[in-house]
Amino acid sequence: MSAFSLIQPTENPQQTMEVTVYDQYGEPLSKSIACERPLTVLLNWQEVVTLMTLGSRPEALVLGYLKNQGFIAEREQLQSVIIDWQTHSAAVVTKENIDRVQPALKKKTVTSGCGQGTMYGNVMQQLEGYQVPQTRLKQSQIYATLEALTHHNQTYKKAGAVHGCAICQNNHVRSFVEDVGRHNAVDTLAGELWLQGDSGHDKLFYTTGRLTSEMVIKVAQMGIPVLLSRSGVTQMGLDLANQFGITTIARAKGLRFEIYSGAEKIDFDVKG
Repeated sequence: MSAFSLIQPTENPQQTMEVTVYDQYGEPLSKSIACERPLTVLLNWQEVVTLMTLGSRPEALVLGYLKNQGFIAEREQLQSVIIDWQTHSAAVVTKENIDRVQPALKKKTVTSGCGQGTMYGNVMQQLEGYQVPQTRLKQSQIYATLEALTHHNQTYKKAGAVHGCAICQNNHVRSFVEDVGRHNAVDTLAGELWLQGDSGHDKLFYTTGRLTSEMVIKVAQMGIPVLLSRSGVTQMGLDLANQFGITTIARAKGLRFEIYSGAEKIDFDVKG
């Protein structure tokens, strides 16, 4: 992992809180709700964006966001990440040349990500002609991964209103994160993978959210060849999955799933 300084003067905020609600008969009930809060990202003290987040792993979130947007690229150039929940800010300091930040911001495109989701004009140019490493996957591995994932989603099980994403390897959940937007969750995992200097070629990415163009692009940036979701796929998401060579599996729950791209790379080893 890159040797940078992480400064976090205050503890990460709570993920859920208890509130009183009333049922259809006017009876009071105690329920948990997810805690959403703003986090303004600054790169070398220039304001870039404000993310709405649970804030569970803020340093990985902001680094993954900046990396996926093409604002930073060199782990070795990182100097510090300063998280301050009193001011709701995250300051990333790098020795890398970031003169390109202002021109890139002018090319911002709003995407369909819930909450705040943006991709920048230069991202697709960087991925032109790119293909993820190709891999084969067994039907039984998909089932084993889905079973392993049932032991996660703790915030969702308690409060709902969040998305979960995971990086899986060898039928196990390597890292799982929940946030108010699926784009935040994928950025957090991308940031962790990038900091570890690890490759995505032998991994599977899971999300509870729909597979939009934004999700497919970010998985391609990590070099992960398989994308698994319990939700559906958009037309542009599918087009990009085919373009990048990503095996796309959706509507996955229990013993059911639908393969939208890459069916030729699945070994069906479980009889119906």
